[in-house]
Amino acid sequence: MIPEGWREATAEELCSRISVGIVIKPTQYYVDEEQGVRAFRSANIGEGFVRDSEWIHISEDGHAKNKKSALKANDILIVRTGYPGTACLLPPEYEGSNCIDIIFARPDPEQVVPAYLCTFTNSEYGKKQVLDGSGGLAQQHFNVGAYKKLKLPLPPLFEQRRIAETLETWDRASETVEALIANARAQKQALMQQLLPKGTTRPKKRLPGFSGEWRKLQIGDVAKEVSERAGDEADYPVLSCSKYDGMVESLSYFKKKVYSDDTSNYKVMRRGTFGFPSNHIEEGSIGYQDLFDAGIVSPIYCVFAADKTVDDGFLYKLLKTDRYRQIFAAATNASVDRRGSLRWKEFAKITLLLPPVEEQQAISEAVNSIAATEAACEAQLTALRQEKAALMQQLLTGKRRVKLSEREVA
Repeated sequence: MIPEGWREATAEELCSRISVGIVIKPTQYYVDEEQGVRAFRSANIGEGFVRDSEWIHISEDGHAKNKKSALKANDILIVRTGYPGTACLLPPEYEGSNCIDIIFARPDPEQVVPAYLCTFTNSEYGKKQVLDGSGGLAQQHFNVGAYKKLKLPLPPLFEQRRIAETLETWDRASETVEALIANARAQKQALMQQLLPKGTTRPKKRLPGFSGEWRKLQIGDVAKEVSERAGDEADYPVLSCSKYDGMVESLSYFKKKVYSDDTSNYKVMRRGTFGFPSNHIEEGSIGYQDLFDAGIVSPIYCVFAADKTVDDGFLYKLLKTDRYRQIFAAATNASVDRRGSLRWKEFAKITLLLPPVEEQQAISEAVNSIAATEAACEAQLTALRQEKAALMQQLLTGKRRVKLSEREVA
C-alpha cells in the first residue's frame, strides 16, 4: 500500500531517455587509452559506485558516430548481462564518456531524484522486477523495454532526497570499511612477498630472532600422498577446491549439486590434509582441509599430508602464491599425462625452500594476524550491507519514514 502523498510511477515516466550503449561491433572503435574516449561497460558498474578499473576507450570518430550514447552527469548506468539491474550514478567527472552494451537512464530532475531512482534500482524490489524481465539460461539478460516498465513508489522530491541521503550514510561507511579491507590485503600481500621464498630464492627479509639455514628439497621429501576411499557406508560432506578460497563445502558454495550421486570411490580428506584437482592445479586451485574432521573429494583430486618438519599454514600460503601457480602450470605442461593433469609423482618433484619449522610458524602467524583484521573488516562490511538492505526495504516502501523539517513538510 502506497503511503499518502506518494504515487506509483514507471522508470519510463520518470526519465527523459532510457537507451542502450553501443552494441554493434564496439571493438571496431577500440583504441589505446591516450587516444580515445572512456567507455563504460558492465565491468565498470558496481552497486551504487563506479569501478575505476579495466576501462575500454573508443576513438573520437567512434564516439561521434555513437553520440546518442554519450553520457551526462547523474545518468543511471545499469548492467544488462551477468548481474542485470546492478546500477550506479554517473559522477560529474565522467560526463562525456560513452558506454558499451549497458542501459543508461536519464532521470527528469523535476520528477525524481537521480540517487533515489538508482537506489531503488539496486533494491530488492527493483532487482526482483529486473530479474523477472530477464531471459537467458547461462547468463541473465534484460533489455531497455524491461527497465522502462520498472515500477516504483514515489514520495515527493524532498522526501526522495532525504531517503537518498540517509542511505548514502551507509554507503560512505561501507566505502570506509572497503578501504580498510583493501589496505589489509595490500599489507598481507606485501608481507608475504617479503617473507616467503620466490621459488628457490630465499627472501631478503627475515623475522627478528631467526637465523637458521633454509633447506632446499622436494615436496615429496616432506609430504606423502593419501589415498583413503570413502566406501559405500561413508556419510561425509563433499568438498571442492576453489581458486581463491581453497577447500569449500561444494553444495553450499555452488548452490547446486555438481558431484556424482555415487561417491563411494571419492577420496577422503581428513582435517589437516592438502588437496588439488589434478586437472586444474595450473590455475592455482589447491586447498587445505580445516573445515571438517573429514570430507570427500572427487577421484581426480590428489590428497597429501605434510610431516612435522613443515608448518601446514606456512606450506599452504607458499603453495598459494602466484609463483607456485606458475610452477604448477609449467609442471602440468611438461607432464606426460595426455589429459593435462598433474599427478602426485610429478607434483612430488616440485622444489621447496623451507626455513626451520619455528620460523615457518612465525611467518604464518604474522600473515594470519593481518588476515584476521581483513576478516573482521569483511564481517563488518557484510553487516553494514545487511543493515542498509533492511533500511532500504523500510524506506523505499514507506513502511518507515525519514524525519522531515517543518519547512519540508509545508
